[in-house]
Amino acid sequence: MITDIYNWQNQAEQYLIQEKYSQAAQLYEQAIAIEPNTIYYYWHLGLLLLLQGQEAEAQMTWILPMTEADEEQLQIWANELFQVLQIEAERRETLAEYSLAWLIRQHMREINPSYINNLLQILLLSMKLQKFEELDDLNEWGLIESLNAKKNIEINTELLIQVLKEFLNTVPLHPINLNLLGASLPYFSDPHQCFSILLPAAMEIGHTLLNPLLASSLLELHLRLEPDNLEILRHLATFYQDARNYSQGIETARLCYSLSEGLADKIFALHLLLRGLMSAGGYWQEICTTCQELETMFQQFIKAERIPIEEGKILRLLVPSFAIPHIKDAPAEFRAIHNKVAEIFNNYIQALGQSQGKNYVPQIIHHQSLTPHLKKLKIGYISYALRNHSVGWLSRWLFQHHDRDKFDIYTYFINYKLVNNYLQEWYLSQPGKARKLGINGLENADHIYQDEIDILVDLDSITLDITSEVMALKPAPIQATWLGWDASGIPAIDYFIADPYVLPDNAQNYYTEKIWRLPQTYIAVDGFEVGVPTLRRDDLNIPMDAVVYLSAQRGYKRHPETTKWQMQIIKQVPNSYFLIKGLAEEETIKRFFYQIAEEEGVDCCRLRFLPQVHLESVHRANLGIADIVLDTFPYNGATTTLETLWMGIPLVTRVGEQFAARNSYTMMMNAGITQGIAWTDEEYIEWGVRLGKDETLRQQVALKLKISRQTAPLWNGKQFTREMEKAYQQMWQNYIEKK
Repeated sequence: MITDIYNWQNQAEQYLIQEKYSQAAQLYEQAIAIEPNTIYYYWHLGLLLLLQGQEAEAQMTWILPMTEADEEQLQIWANELFQVLQIEAERRETLAEYSLAWLIRQHMREINPSYINNLLQILLLSMKLQKFEELDDLNEWGLIESLNAKKNIEINTELLIQVLKEFLNTVPLHPINLNLLGASLPYFSDPHQCFSILLPAAMEIGHTLLNPLLASSLLELHLRLEPDNLEILRHLATFYQDARNYSQGIETARLCYSLSEGLADKIFALHLLLRGLMSAGGYWQEICTTCQELETMFQQFIKAERIPIEEGKILRLLVPSFAIPHIKDAPAEFRAIHNKVAEIFNNYIQALGQSQGKNYVPQIIHHQSLTPHLKKLKIGYISYALRNHSVGWLSRWLFQHHDRDKFDIYTYFINYKLVNNYLQEWYLSQPGKARKLGINGLENADHIYQDEIDILVDLDSITLDITSEVMALKPAPIQATWLGWDASGIPAIDYFIADPYVLPDNAQNYYTEKIWRLPQTYIAVDGFEVGVPTLRRDDLNIPMDAVVYLSAQRGYKRHPETTKWQMQIIKQVPNSYFLIKGLAEEETIKRFFYQIAEEEGVDCCRLRFLPQVHLESVHRANLGIADIVLDTFPYNGATTTLETLWMGIPLVTRVGEQFAARNSYTMMMNAGITQGIAWTDEEYIEWGVRLGKDETLRQQVALKLKISRQTAPLWNGKQFTREMEKAYQQMWQNYIEKK
């Protein structure tokens, strides 16, 4: 009899493996008929019915023998059934048969609803099967409450960590994440385990999914384990600032600085502090002292003997320079320091690349390449900003007008945004090849090198460390910087694309890159989409016959000296009002303007602070409320200047020496407008007053701007593209002549 039992049970098991469920069920039914009191048979028969989709029959089969059991026996049998189901669920998971495993584990949950490891497995399976509605039931399951209770819990910590990783990877924005992660913290035996989960997730959520508020909440959880983790605090400061929680961002940056020891760490902490202060706007005294300290740190870093720097720290070296041109217009002095830092950065990155076998030797030039017109050049554009961003708005005409018969265009999206973004999708739809890249500079450089790009054009400069890393590795034989900011100073970059106006004649003296001056303008657009305005003068309690000035710039560009000039203009023009718009900390920026207005004798009731609007097209339409736009200095507008000129509004700008202080100048010259171009502080005020008092002059400028839409280089994207293409061909000619 024992042998017979063994044989039929072995046969039933084989049927199960072969998915012959009905044959296996028949064997158990026969066994039950012979031995109706052997409870074990009912568990397996019920399982086989379940696998055949007969859930109700399966449950009845399991319940039948339990109806007359006492409480103690009932618990023993429930545990036995649970074990039988668990063995089969695990087998199905091994076979990647997740739907069946999920179904079996749901019945296990009915038997033992508080068993955490099974709940975790159900969550894991739900995500694999994209059954995201299951996640909404977490609160009802009591999982988080059980984790928080921390009493008598037998938990598989490896499974818990796997679930958390899968959660953050699959549904990173799900509202349950914070509660689940918070409840899981006590089960991390090593804080680094938590760090390795939370930081990558926060980076993805904050930067790629553009949700800095949730990203900062995630990192706050890790601070419960390590309150002084400097890396977490650095990213936390950034996310606070990106979420416009400026005060917390500033305080966290200060904490970073106090915890920093090495020069590289201190430099980056000062950058974070300046980033917060300048984004908020109005903290001018602290901005100046912090900037001075940053420059001192840079000098110390340059003078220090070569010291080993970790990859993460060297990547953070260039970005801090971004703040300085916002504060003062001294390009020769600035670049003397910045270029040396860029050289150190370049050398470290190249050494790092070589240590990992990244030595990008230029492709062999074939005979047919010696004559430029016989070679179809491969042009690569690399940027994180080909989306709803100034770079994205201004680059599109170049992409649209490129001659695809003569040029193969490759677009490299750094840290591709996994969010709906009209402009990003537009770039993806353009002819050519698009590469959605991540945040690993070495991997990104590999992609570019493998594509055999001839000329790589950087649109980010130092505004993104990853792009700077790629450029320093030099994956293309010719590299250039265009549009995104001033030149980066990285020795691996050959050219900086400019024009006759945006850099002074002597600029080559302090640039390491060869300045390539296009014949007319370094930027041109065919125009802008303009929506329906949402601003009216009567809504702002401004008289219809008033003279309205406007300044639409973020807090970064608000300089007290320029603001004083603006207030002096308002003071001298009767019945004038000043509209102020741009991202900043609302109360701080108001205090900044009110204080300067009072110092200059301007009634604060003549100032209006405008809210942000969601659509770019509406923002442009709203510019029409202004009679005159007052530019910022020493960091001019760029996109805002183009939008102002396109809308036919007179602009007053102060021309300086650095690239950032000459953007509006070159744009006005290339629109055929000289009225409003000031070469001194006094001229800025004079032009502002003159345009405010002389309505006829304003009308003349507006008419000129309207006519310029058909005639000016600034509004001819196709002509500009042809000039860029000629520049690329000449760069290639120069390159092959040296070979």
